Amino acid sequence: MHLADFVAGSVGGAFGVAVGYPLDTVKVRIQTQRKFTGIWHCIRTTSKTEGVNGFYKGMSMPVTTVSVSSSVVFGTYRNVLQCLRQLRNSRPDAPNAKLDIFLSGMAGGVAQVSVMSPADIVKVRLQCQMVPYQGSDAQKPKYRGPVHCLLTIVREEGVLGLYKGAQALALRDGPSFATYFLTYNLICEQLSPPGTSRPEWGVVLLAGGLSGMCGWCIGTPMDLIKARLQMDGMGERRYRGFFHCISHSVRTEGPGVLFKGLTLNCIRAFPVNMSVFAMYEVVIRLLRTAP
Repeated sequence: MHLADFVAGSVGGAFGVAVGYPLDTVKVRIQTQRKFTGIWHCIRTTSKTEGVNGFYKGMSMPVTTVSVSSSVVFGTYRNVLQCLRQLRNSRPDAPNAKLDIFLSGMAGGVAQVSVMSPADIVKVRLQCQMVPYQGSDAQKPKYRGPVHCLLTIVREEGVLGLYKGAQALALRDGPSFATYFLTYNLICEQLSPPGTSRPEWGVVLLAGGLSGMCGWCIGTPMDLIKARLQMDGMGERRYRGFFHCISHSVRTEGPGVLFKGLTLNCIRAFPVNMSVFAMYEVVIRLLRTAP
């Protein structure tokens, strides 16, 4: 993995987390808790009962691990893309094949699951914990913070408990990152003048935002299943496994439940992924022009 890809992926990922975390909290709560009637009801309830801090619960965990997960995604994408180019014996100046971009993006999305899953389950459980960290004895939270949550899951559910929903996470991130990178490259290719090695900033921002939205359109069904499986251990167990979670959710709430949170995902995706790709391109250009 090239140092430039590692650093650029880390910076871009961290910036994306900071931009989109409050809406991510709202999305996770809507997906996993039926007591919320909609986006605004969730926002009002969270704000009233927990204040602004309620929207940032569990944020320290993804911020801590995003440097690794994002660099794994971007680094795997670049390296797999380079390997596929070599297998095709492509010229150095030849454009990347669309299938290669798609497969490289899928490889990057799946590769990050081993790093992402433990951090993601901690994030989801803290986001869905509706009592303040400093609650009264009558409302004592189960998890006092990210580290306590991590250790509690390991103690109560074993190490494999940290990988609950990992199958859904892989099925979410593989296809969504494949769509993500392919869409980004297609938009940059269409909107950049012929012979341009790097897209203009306006193109980078537009392509980053739209590619994020397209990726979430593909990934939202598995995102919902992942979140529900991850929460199935915080209280009463409702699901016997991956397929039971899908069938139970569809049977009790209808097929539309699989796209619960899609609107929020798309609203959040545009500024988040615009920021991710912008920061990624900035860092890449700085590192590659540095002496």
